[in-house]
Amino acid sequence: MSTAPELRIRHLSPAFRTFCGEGALEALPRELARVGARRAVIVCIPAVAEHTEAMGALHAALGDRLAGQFDGVEEHSPLPTVERARAFLEAHDADAVVAVGGGSSVVTARAATILLGEGKDVRDLCTRREGGRLVSPRLAAPKLPQWVVPSTPTSAYAKAGAAVRDPETGERLALYDPKARAQGVILDPVMALTAPPRLSWSAALNVFSMAVEGLQSRQVDPLADALLAHALRTVVAWLPRVTEEPDQAGPRLQLMLAAVLSGQGSDHSGGGLAQALSHAIGPRSAAPNGVVEALLLPHAMRFNASAVPHRIVALGDYLGLAEPAPGAVIEEIERLLASFEVPSRLRDVGVAQDSIVEVVAHAMDDWAITAGPRPPDERDVRELLVGAW
Repeated sequence: MSTAPELRIRHLSPAFRTFCGEGALEALPRELARVGARRAVIVCIPAVAEHTEAMGALHAALGDRLAGQFDGVEEHSPLPTVERARAFLEAHDADAVVAVGGGSSVVTARAATILLGEGKDVRDLCTRREGGRLVSPRLAAPKLPQWVVPSTPTSAYAKAGAAVRDPETGERLALYDPKARAQGVILDPVMALTAPPRLSWSAALNVFSMAVEGLQSRQVDPLADALLAHALRTVVAWLPRVTEEPDQAGPRLQLMLAAVLSGQGSDHSGGGLAQALSHAIGPRSAAPNGVVEALLLPHAMRFNASAVPHRIVALGDYLGLAEPAPGAVIEEIERLLASFEVPSRLRDVGVAQDSIVEVVAHAMDDWAITAGPRPPDERDVRELLVGAW
């Protein structure tokens, strides 16, 4: 009789509160009162700020606890914008932050909070290469409590990291601080409908890709796998309905719940090759990061297949395949991506072939690339990108 392999895991679940559905915003003032916050600052993109019904409801919920609104968030969280958000928090004597919108709002708010708390230059705080390996400095200063009121599904809700882009150098500067995690997320139906359907669609592709890459982790954690597997199934079931039912909040709220699951599960499994590459390619592409990540997903799976065939087979089980051999699972992922209308080539999303060398250099310094089951070298990454172009 065969013996099951020894199972050893370390699974720590940070405190995180989720409120979803009609009346969810009513929880926000109670959440602020719970930590004694009296001066909350909203951080959002201009497009969300223009939605008077949704923002009016948020302002009413905050009442006299609203100290100000920074509505200058930009895509990919460029460093100058993050610095302006940090200055805004300081000028308004903020004691809490409410990030409103998508991933850029969440990341900008988190990064601004870290810079405010630490009071140092971002290059003294970011992850860097030391002695051939990536190291994240320990950031000890207290951070302002944060909540997220999203307009799109993003796995960034519950993360401890925030990566900002230096537009002068093209570098991705990653900040990591568990104290900067959000206290929770408020999933409001009206706010969920403020995003164009295609924006919710592209954001959900990131949720899907993070779940797929997390389920390929060498580290088998049944608790994380449960979160990731349900996130995967939820996206498969509900993503098509976002564009089919553009005026319905239900599908969007389901995808937001999947984003919570995928974000929390991937915290334990780590990132992956497609994620790292999308970080490097996204700003050089005509497509959102989630689309780029999904496009690269089958290529990354083929690279990983020899290292974790059993994990890919298990992934096929979650997708309901009758005979989930690794090759069949990757083909099913490709079929799903095609049904989601994801482009299949990097050239289709505006990536220039002569940018591949620069992309490789930036990807090799991305923390997510260290979390995959088969660590690549520069040649591996270059060959994958050429094959995907």
